Amino acid sequence: MSAVQRVLMVCTANICRSPTAEAVLRHRVQQAGLHGRIVVDSAGTRASHELSHAPDPRSIAHAARRGYDLTGLRSRPVVLADFHRFDLIVPMDRTHLDHLAVHAPADALAKVRLLMSFAPPGAGDVVPDPYYGSAPGFEHVLDLVELACDGLLEYLYSPQGAR
Repeated sequence: MSAVQRVLMVCTANICRSPTAEAVLRHRVQQAGLHGRIVVDSAGTRASHELSHAPDPRSIAHAARRGYDLTGLRSRPVVLADFHRFDLIVPMDRTHLDHLAVHAPADALAKVRLLMSFAPPGAGDVVPDPYYGSAPGFEHVLDLVELACDGLLEYLYSPQGAR
């Protein structure tokens, strides 16, 4: 892996799942000594265009218990430039995948793959939205995101992941 790789995590409002995935992957990148070689961001398919919101307080609290800091992150919408700025766009579920497919420009450079496609077989295929649930939902999201981010980091090291 020689060039800087740019990864964009995507969920709906960019306040629960995608900022969690951003923080987890950033942490994994730091641990692997790859800071500056893999750049991670997050965005939402329906994030507010007018205001940038902090992540959901429950996401912040659950992530902090595992050593991830979401406090400096702010929501933003996916924009057309993201399809050229990022090498890999990683949606959390199929509605995000479909949204990205519909809005991707014809000359998009980014690959788009579900986050759970990087998890071991049997782990599930989507990261469910914890927003309308309770604490166990946020913990489940963290479990899935950690598992998938380990596989994603391996992918970024691999020949098919390298640019």
